[in-house]
This record gives sequence, C-alpha cells and structure tokens, in this order.
Amino acid sequence: MDSDPGRLRERLGAATGRLTTDAAGLTDRQVREPSLLPGWSRGHVLAHLAGNAGGLRNLLIWARTGVETPQYPSVAARDAAIEAGSGRPAAELAADLEQSAAAFAAEAASLPASAWGAAVHGIRGQEHPAWFTLFRRLTEVEMHHVDLGLSYGPSDWPAQFVNDQLELVAGQFASRDDVPACQVEVTGPPGEPPQRLVLGRVPAGGAAGPVTVSGLACWVLAWLTGRDDGAALSVAGGGPVPAMPAWG
Repeated sequence: MDSDPGRLRERLGAATGRLTTDAAGLTDRQVREPSLLPGWSRGHVLAHLAGNAGGLRNLLIWARTGVETPQYPSVAARDAAIEAGSGRPAAELAADLEQSAAAFAAEAASLPASAWGAAVHGIRGQEHPAWFTLFRRLTEVEMHHVDLGLSYGPSDWPAQFVNDQLELVAGQFASRDDVPACQVEVTGPPGEPPQRLVLGRVPAGGAAGPVTVSGLACWVLAWLTGRDDGAALSVAGGGPVPAMPAWG
C-alpha cells in the first residue's frame, strides 16, 4: 500500500475533482433520488462525504497540534448531521462537498513531514498513523462516488486504488468467521499471472474451500465491498458467487 503523503494527496485531489464535478451537475430532483446504498438518497451520500471531510480533517489537526481532536462528537451526532443535511438543495450539497474537501486538502498541505507518523484514531477507535487518514479519505471518495449511481462505476476506479484496496479488504476478510471460505483469482492484463487470494477461515488440511471465484480486480473489489452482486465474476464449475457479509 502506498504510504507516501505526497502521492496520496495527488491521488485524492484527482478523485475529489471527479466527484465534485459530478456532484455539481446534479439537480434537486436527482439528489432526492435513491443512491445505491439502501435507505440513503444521493443527498445522504453527499452530506456524509462533506461531514467525513470535516471529521478526518480533525484527525489531521490532532496530528499537527498533538491535541486530541475527535473525528465526530459521537456516532449519533454524525448520523443526525447526515440526516439533517441530506434534504438541502443540490447546489448547497455540492458547495458543502467542495468546501469541506478544500478545507481537508488545505489542512493536509499544512502538515509538517514529522506529523504524518503521529498516531490518531477515528470514531471506531482503531489507532493508525496520520498518513492513513489520506487513504481513508480516498476510500470514502472513490467508494461513495460509485454509490451515487451516476456514470462512475467500479471499472472507473484507478488501478492503484483497486490494488491497494484489495490488499486491505482481503486481509480483513482472510480471518473473519462470517466470510465463506473461498479462493479468488484476480485476473489482470493479458500475459500476467492471476493474483490469488484466500478468504475466510481455511478448513483443516489447508484447502481453500470448494469455491474458486475469478474476475477482473475492479469487479472483485466491488463484490467484496458490496458495490456489485458478482455478476461480472465467474465460479469454477458454475454456481452462484458466494454472498459476502458487510465490509467494514
């Protein structure tokens, strides 16, 4: 996984630009329509993304100052803010998204090199170095851009984002008891050998389980993160793609 703050900031800037351009083109009717996330409109997704930029900016302030600054006051406060903000006009939602993203970027630009290794943690309490905050924000921007249900889909994710995320997600799924044991063959460009991932608890004897799933990296990631039903993947011997539990 790329841990260089400079490169991560560049990648995040490009992803944010794509997102804010699409958000600026939405109408009031479109932001009321359902997103791809159950129970959320596009307005909910945009409100969440704006609030997330502010919350993660708090972690960068913590890293810069050494004074603990919570990501959110509480989970309840975060959820209430999303609900309250989701019904605003499209122009207000787009402006909030752009302004909050710009404030996050400005804070990231102000961090001295020594601060990127500072330990911080978000609302879930898992400690990580400050540079990982950039990766967290990149994840939010890329995943939720797809969730808006516009023209941006998993096949539009940059290859490096997909590779980094697959490494992280597969690592999380490798030891979860609720993940069905299976082997995943991630296919790449012609001539390159597939990347093999083993998910779930491996049965005694070392076998990866009876199911082998294969497909392009972007669609494997979309399946594992609940952004696709696996229709673009194939299962050795036929049969359905295993149902995966909620990611995250």
